[in-house]
Amino acid sequence: MTSSTRLLIVDDDPDILSLLTKFFRKHSFLVTVAASGVEMTAALERNTFDLVILDLMLPGEDGLTLCRRLQQSHRVPVIMLTAMSELTDRIVGLEVGADDYVAKPFDARELLARVKAVLRRAAAPVPPAESMATRPVWRFAGWRLDLARRELRSEQNDILIPLTSGEFELLLAFVEHAQRVLTRDQLLDLAHGSSHEAYDRSIDLQVSRLRRKLESDARSPSLIRTVRNGGYMFTPEVERG
Repeated sequence: MTSSTRLLIVDDDPDILSLLTKFFRKHSFLVTVAASGVEMTAALERNTFDLVILDLMLPGEDGLTLCRRLQQSHRVPVIMLTAMSELTDRIVGLEVGADDYVAKPFDARELLARVKAVLRRAAAPVPPAESMATRPVWRFAGWRLDLARRELRSEQNDILIPLTSGEFELLLAFVEHAQRVLTRDQLLDLAHGSSHEAYDRSIDLQVSRLRRKLESDARSPSLIRTVRNGGYMFTPEVERG
């Protein structure tokens, strides 16, 4: 994160927009605000952003629809704001590609910590000058996971499979601990860090999303196997290089 880190905050509450604009600018972020999906789209056409803070309840298209569209058209991390007391909408937010969520009412310092954590996970490490042959790469079951580029590609046709930062970190945790049973708590720690506040169901949803991207029939998964009363096991043999 640098003084030029760009945030797009999408919320129809002018008080929240004013509060967050002042707060994040105080912490050296460049802030753009939008009060609807139309304004969000216009802002994205004018600038690129490092992260989008997106309210769930918006006039017109809701936050879930906008989040799904962001994942299809922009590779930008998303933190969702929700006033819902139930977990359902937060879970669906993670399902459509959000990297994290914060429930209203929230402490701006907590939101700042979540923003920094997501940006750290999303930041691709800048590798030293090196040939492609020495780039850290994991291979498994016809897939190639490039750690430096944070990319997943099919080795058969070189098609790039887009991953959210959360999906990338979870897949990396599986690859680095292949053929071992990992509990949901272990996966939360490995993928998000021990300080990350989440819940078991978020791991289940991210696993479901990974299965759909990795396997032709996610209803009968073979790469990520569910272990009853245990967690999950990444089954293929993994090679580095």
